[in-house]
Amino acid sequence: MPVLPGAEPFRHEGGEVGVLLCHGFTGSPQSLRPWAEYLAERGLTVSLPLLPGHGTRWQDMQVTGWQDWYAEVDRELRSLRARCSRVFVMGLSMGGALALRLAARHGDGISGVVLVNPLNKVQGLSAHALPVLRHLVPSVKGIASDIAKEGSEELGYDRVPLHAAHSMRRLCAVVDADLPQVTQPLLLLHSLQDHVVSPADSARILGRVSSTDVTEIVLEQSYHVATLDHDADRIFEESHSFVTRLAPGAGTEADAGRAGRKEGTAAGG
Repeated sequence: MPVLPGAEPFRHEGGEVGVLLCHGFTGSPQSLRPWAEYLAERGLTVSLPLLPGHGTRWQDMQVTGWQDWYAEVDRELRSLRARCSRVFVMGLSMGGALALRLAARHGDGISGVVLVNPLNKVQGLSAHALPVLRHLVPSVKGIASDIAKEGSEELGYDRVPLHAAHSMRRLCAVVDADLPQVTQPLLLLHSLQDHVVSPADSARILGRVSSTDVTEIVLEQSYHVATLDHDADRIFEESHSFVTRLAPGAGTEADAGRAGRKEGTAAGG
């Protein structure tokens, strides 16, 4: 199936500091593209992949699972590490869960983690019924575009495939068990009002990671897809400040000069 217009992956060859961005469940790179472009404009090397089964039609997700999604971001991380001196991972919602697993598995190979409304547990009574329900009902109503800002929309599926949702629930359990292995500096931004992921998820993550350099920021004007909402600029600015604090020189004129020389290799739909 062809990729939906706007859902294409984004890559930019910049300086020696790299950033991997991970989008959410049933979403696409579109939800993080303004963030990716912001970081790229500041001289960073940026990778924003399209997760398998996403960005086409919801039926394509039925034959994918969390191992496929994780394998994709793991490949991108290894590619970034091969050409960058420092790499940061960032994610929205399920993308945050994937970022945390990368952090737990790669240790010092990751310099810092930025999470926006990260997923830690599939909530609700229906979550416990998923193992059976997924064999009876192929999909339920979608979760895309939980955004307070009028006129802003997320490019995501209008249905949630339940086989994939069951796999996401298993991912949450794996990531939750790994949280004590997360030691990197952590910036976590979460919305006061989120109709997709419970605020309890952020609290649990903060309480279980082993990171000692931790910053928590509450987003007061946005819903779940905060990267396309009223607080988007703050997310972009805070994440860039986080990177430059931990990797002094990132985005300097020297780094940006290298980015300019390689501009012809930048790719984005």
